Amino acid sequence: MTKTHPTRFAFIAALAAALLGSTAAMAEVKAKIGHAMPDTHPQATAVAKFAELAGTYTNGNVKIQAFHSAMLGSDEKQLQATQAGTQEFYIGTLAPLSTRVKEVQVWDLPFLFQNEKEVYAVLDGASVKKIFEKIEPSGLVGLTWTGMGFSNLSNSRRAVKTAEDVNGLKLRVMANPVALDTWKSIGANAVPMAFSEVFTALEVKALDGQENPLQHMWANKMQEVQKHISITNHVYTPVALVASKKFWDSLSAADKAGVQKAATEAGLLQRKLLDEGDRDVITKFKAAGVSVDEVSADDLRKVQAKVQPVVDKFKGQIGEEFVNGFVAEIEKARAAK
Repeated sequence: MTKTHPTRFAFIAALAAALLGSTAAMAEVKAKIGHAMPDTHPQATAVAKFAELAGTYTNGNVKIQAFHSAMLGSDEKQLQATQAGTQEFYIGTLAPLSTRVKEVQVWDLPFLFQNEKEVYAVLDGASVKKIFEKIEPSGLVGLTWTGMGFSNLSNSRRAVKTAEDVNGLKLRVMANPVALDTWKSIGANAVPMAFSEVFTALEVKALDGQENPLQHMWANKMQEVQKHISITNHVYTPVALVASKKFWDSLSAADKAGVQKAATEAGLLQRKLLDEGDRDVITKFKAAGVSVDEVSADDLRKVQAKVQPVVDKFKGQIGEEFVNGFVAEIEKARAAK
């Protein structure tokens, strides 16, 4: 039996180690995740946790860098980049897809939900999985749905306590047909605009107001350019964490599983942080000199009556069967109290 020379053995061992190291290096994947919220928002904390967990659950194979405050562009631009594969992950609204994937518009139908419990039941239900299936041909893979909060109205001109108080206000709304028609039906001058442009427009009085979740407003310093907030809870705005399909298809099965697990856990963390933050953000607004007004149940019913034709119109356009299934999930959660 021929003996292996020690020097030769050492050489072979070093070569094997180098090859293994090369394989490990090749397996490392770098990716970006972008979103519109500043780093003080709960979503930024959740995004950072997603990047951390993705590294942990893929044994360091997938390294994700987070970009906050719309550094990679508006929601629409980031979605387009993620579809094209030049950005690997995005978390935010899917509203820019609403003209091509009509089911996305269901979230814009006003006054569907009474509380977060109902929302979270739907976010984990069958209807939103169908939306993820619908967006895949657009080059996106849905990983998880999480919260952003109930939208409320803010403006710099006057307190809004009744439906009539909305008349004539120039309000920024998301660029989707349901939101535009909803606010027009109430009497506002609805203006679609990328959120990254909203603060400046409010500052120079090109807009009177906007509508968004309270923590979204606070994190984006709306207290500096808005004097009045009205608690309307008219729609719930969720966000979706999606991956570029081009990028996703390049991952191994093990890395996909690790990233998916990270996304799910980060989404749950975001919901928890939002729930906790909602308890004190109104106090912060009041301390900053912003008036916070409740809209009475009677006035909310008047607003609902005004927007009902919009709901009926878009229910048919979105798909009656889909909307009925969505509402059935809400009612099931409501009955489980």
